[in-house]
Amino acid sequence: MTVGVVFPESPAERAGLRPGDGIVAIDGRKLESLCPFYESIIVGQKDVAELTVEDESSPSGVRQLKLALRDALSPPLRITRLERVLDLPMGYFPLGFLIVGMAVLLLRPDDPNAWLLALFCGGFIAGGPLLEGAIPLHLRGLAVSYKLVMAWCAEAFFYWFFAVFPAPSPLDRKLPWLKYAFLGAALITTVPMGFRCLLAGGALPLYLDTHWPGWATLTWALTGQSGLPVPASYGWPIFFGFFLGSISLGLASLISNSFLAADARIRRKAHVMLWGTVVSVTPTVLALAATMIGGFGVVPVAVWEASILLLSFVWPLSFAYAVVKHRVLEIPVLLKRSARYVLVQRGYFVFLFAGAATAIALFTHTISRFFPEGTNIGMALSAVFGIVLVWASAPMVKRGTEGIDRAFFRSAYDARMILQDLAEKTRTVTDRHELVRLLELQIQGALHPKSLACYLEDGAGSLGAETIALPPGSDTIPATLPLLSDLAHRGRAWDVPPAVSGEAEYFGPLAPECLVPILGRNGRLTGLLALGQRLSEEPYSGEDKHLLDSVAAQAGITLENIDLAQKMAERMEAERRIARDMEIARQVQVRLFPQKLPPLHTLEYVGRCIQAREVGGDYYDFLSLSAGRIGFVLADIVGKGIAGALLMANLQAAVRTQCAIASQDLPQFLKSVNQAFYESTDEGGYATLFFGDYQDSTCLMRFANCGHNPPFLVRSNGTAKRLTATATVLGLFDNWEPCICEVQIGAGDVLVIYTDGITEANNSACEEFGENRLLETIRASMTLPVPELVDAILAAALNFSAGEMRDDLTLVVARGR
Repeated sequence: MTVGVVFPESPAERAGLRPGDGIVAIDGRKLESLCPFYESIIVGQKDVAELTVEDESSPSGVRQLKLALRDALSPPLRITRLERVLDLPMGYFPLGFLIVGMAVLLLRPDDPNAWLLALFCGGFIAGGPLLEGAIPLHLRGLAVSYKLVMAWCAEAFFYWFFAVFPAPSPLDRKLPWLKYAFLGAALITTVPMGFRCLLAGGALPLYLDTHWPGWATLTWALTGQSGLPVPASYGWPIFFGFFLGSISLGLASLISNSFLAADARIRRKAHVMLWGTVVSVTPTVLALAATMIGGFGVVPVAVWEASILLLSFVWPLSFAYAVVKHRVLEIPVLLKRSARYVLVQRGYFVFLFAGAATAIALFTHTISRFFPEGTNIGMALSAVFGIVLVWASAPMVKRGTEGIDRAFFRSAYDARMILQDLAEKTRTVTDRHELVRLLELQIQGALHPKSLACYLEDGAGSLGAETIALPPGSDTIPATLPLLSDLAHRGRAWDVPPAVSGEAEYFGPLAPECLVPILGRNGRLTGLLALGQRLSEEPYSGEDKHLLDSVAAQAGITLENIDLAQKMAERMEAERRIARDMEIARQVQVRLFPQKLPPLHTLEYVGRCIQAREVGGDYYDFLSLSAGRIGFVLADIVGKGIAGALLMANLQAAVRTQCAIASQDLPQFLKSVNQAFYESTDEGGYATLFFGDYQDSTCLMRFANCGHNPPFLVRSNGTAKRLTATATVLGLFDNWEPCICEVQIGAGDVLVIYTDGITEANNSACEEFGENRLLETIRASMTLPVPELVDAILAAALNFSAGEMRDDLTLVVARGR
């Protein structure tokens, strides 16, 4: 091993090593292979290594030196020269590639180009020097194998990246298999040795002397490309052949895309990467060339460190900018604008600082005349003056800074003002079409896109275009597109990446460049703004997207308010129609109750129904069966509201249709009514019914109680008789037989037929009105006229329940004369 450079004040210089010395043994072991070097220097834990160096002046031809591998006390770090300042980035030069590669991968995990860039950065990291002795023992094999494989694959990934990004290069279109060939060659060459190092737990297999054909050349290439100490061999043709071949073809692809691509956006991205490559790689290449021509020490260490700093940070950042940014500016425009802005802004602050310092100095010089020397009063007043001056000039500084920003970025300021005004105006919009027109007008004036379309939810699972005069084929977008799902998940303005540009075909000729989601409160996509390329060809800036997000958020709230107001209006209109229909139904049902009372000589009678809702299921009727004969009907239909009212009307129709046969054959009449009601109701629908056939000449009433509440017949002497059930309810059974009973109604006797709405009326203590209270009310009011007796019973039930009705109150009262 030949010594190249000996750094001043280093342990090597103190040990007596000189440039050009030949080391023939380490710790007494001859360097027949590099195993002694590996074991003592690379992974050895010794503090001192004994070197045997060739020396022609010595009788033995060699001299023994002791090299301190580790000093007991590390010298203090003295940052006194430029190379000392740059020593840290040089020692950690792959850090920039690591940070950039991981950041790009996190920002664009679904972009294949981001994965290619991350793999290239990972390979470049592997090209750094490997301090194997500083790695934990159980990780050395993994570190060395990773270094061997990825360092060679980095060149393959370098070519692959530039061959396909930002667009396939002419070389890749003609030879698409070439990128796979480079990667395959790298893997075939390195994976077996990497696996061997993994099993060996380090780089020892690389330093073993073997007589296999081509082993020395392969070892040289593997170790040299991986940044490991290189054993002597002639492997440089393989190393430089693969390295220069992949690098040259990758640069050729980059240059061809920079100047030959038909798309201006592709050329701009390639320009950014090409300039980044030139700026960051050229210093390192020149330093390497100078070193190879003039030898070690020709290039100062500070130049090496500055070159490596550019290489490790500027180069990957230029790639990351092209991958992450959907649109990039031309390099001259970007540099010119940034340089002018920085010079003017910094000059403005320098001018302000100089003016303030001059004013404070003049004030101090003037005020110090009035105070004796050696006092601090003048200094204190000067400090107060400085504070007041800074406070008073703050508004002027702010206006000046805004003026500079407005002068350099006038379009951005105008856009911000327009979009902020738009966010305020959207709060007062009450119509969807008005909102869309306002959005289009203000966004066009602020950002000047070549195309702009606004899509809103159409209720059919799609987004319908609200913009007038859109190109054919772009008026409807399926809401199930993965692109829209991803956009709703992101929840903010998004540059349409090339990886998903295939789904942009749904937008037709619009060719959107920026999509802005309009979300509801639950994160659901309710609308979409599709903005095409700007007329200035500049990309949408972060501030543009932030303001667009604010506008979209306000528009989403406005849309929800509009939809909510529309639904409320529709609901109010529906409730109004329902109320009107219910009122008509109530009037119709009222007409179904008897409007005239057939006259009787021996009986006075009245009926009344108070419905708990607009319509109900209680029914009473007075049927003229023949001269001097009246049929009393009171029924309670199961159910309330519309359903009960319909069944009530059905039962009334059946009763009135069949009443002609009631005077001749009352049981047959009731059986016919039951059959009709049974056939017209569903299972579970039924009705209770009381039917009484009263004959005026005999004061006799034949009746049938079909599961109804037992009416009360209160005699003139106060005794009461309950007319209990004689048959089951109507409508439940097909084969149904009624039983007929008779009762005599004398003068002064009171017959009260009622529904359960009266007896089951509840008070606040959940107590029912009950039959006993009803009977007491009847006895207490028997002397009243029949209409007033009806009012008294209804008033007693309502007062008991505090006016709250859960069921209809229906009552028929008759009194003998």
